[in-house]
Amino acid sequence: MAQQGMITPFEPSLIRETNENDVTRRVISYGLSSYGYDIRLSPKEFRIFRHIPGTVIDPKNFNPQNLESSQLHTDTQGSYFILPAHSYGLGVALEKLEVPGNITVICIGKSTFARCGIIANLTPAEAAWRGHLTLEFSNSSSADCRIYANEGVVQLLFLEGEPCETSYDARQGKYQDQDEIVTLAKV
Repeated sequence: MAQQGMITPFEPSLIRETNENDVTRRVISYGLSSYGYDIRLSPKEFRIFRHIPGTVIDPKNFNPQNLESSQLHTDTQGSYFILPAHSYGLGVALEKLEVPGNITVICIGKSTFARCGIIANLTPAEAAWRGHLTLEFSNSSSADCRIYANEGVVQLLFLEGEPCETSYDARQGKYQDQDEIVTLAKV
């Protein structure tokens, strides 16, 4: 299903190193894994929650001013965003998903980041959902942490069953067809 458009771009094997300009570099793995698929963080956008005195984050009336764009940095290790200590950030998946009506996807954190104190929120992509997942990360450590773009950041697990009675597409879910940008909370 992934090779037929469920995941775009699709990497049919687990990638652990890349070769650019005759330079081999180790990366946090992405691509097809044993029972899932490790997706990458897009380099296009990463936002960090900031406290603005006098404001409260309200999921029913989200104020985009509570999010600050994070700069993409690049060095010999790759391109990355910095998630400050004890903070929360939003990124977006590089891969686009088109989930069939008989599949639900659960997005979980990778152990490489978990061992650095980064918690990826459990995010579902329901049957017949389409788009680029907005990814949520919490830095529970007391140190700033790099989150690498174009490298594996979370793993997708696929659950297959009978087609559901009402798919995400059929009920016109509010997060359908997300672009490769951070999508804010909606009601």
